[in-house]
Amino acid sequence: MKFTVVIPARYASTRLPGKAVLDIAGKPMVAHVVDRASESSAYRVVVATDDQRIVDALTKYQCEVVMTRPDHESGSDRIAEVVAKLDLADDDIVVNVQGDEPLIPGYLIDQVASKLSCTPKAVMSTAAIKIQRPEEIQNPNAVKVVFNRLGEALYFSRSAIPFPRDGGVADVYRHIGIYAYRSGFLKRYHSLHESQLEQVEKLEQLRVLDNGEKIMVEVVEHDTGIGVDTQEDLDAVRSHFESQLK
Repeated sequence: MKFTVVIPARYASTRLPGKAVLDIAGKPMVAHVVDRASESSAYRVVVATDDQRIVDALTKYQCEVVMTRPDHESGSDRIAEVVAKLDLADDDIVVNVQGDEPLIPGYLIDQVASKLSCTPKAVMSTAAIKIQRPEEIQNPNAVKVVFNRLGEALYFSRSAIPFPRDGGVADVYRHIGIYAYRSGFLKRYHSLHESQLEQVEKLEQLRVLDNGEKIMVEVVEHDTGIGVDTQEDLDAVRSHFESQLK
């Protein structure tokens, strides 16, 4: 299996401005993401950004950086521009690893890429984990996913799904925001009809399902780390790295 990791890294962030270049244990956060991606089986790791400050922050780390347009409406559109610039073949697999995931394990990247590689009829794959804390089920920021016995995603929602009508207990899975794509699909993603479901839930992946495409879900057993969206998240990640250095 051969795949490329693309790491979208934007400077602008409403809750934590410039977070991609914020210092964690002496390195900008996005450089840690590059390190994690390099621990996977990817044959190529590329950072995609629209801001020169991120390019400058990565200069001494000798990682490949591709500049993209600043006006993309979605992360998938940005990845599609990178695919075109790298001239990847339609069957090539690209894994989107977010630039604010400095603790994402390399094995998860491999799992998601392998899930897509083994499922020729799917255009995407992603990951999920069984929710253990009841309060997370009701949290709209924790996106839930339901899938069939073949592992094909049926729906993603900010609501609690499935709903136990008779008061029983149902397994609920939290979506993990990592995606693998076939390059050919990314090249035509921009032409897909924008889904009403996507607009209502504010979940880009619903456009894929609404247009009749398949997304495979890889269920993982262990949590995958901390995505950095807030100062509290950043403090937690910094504490993690400090404990590793002791």
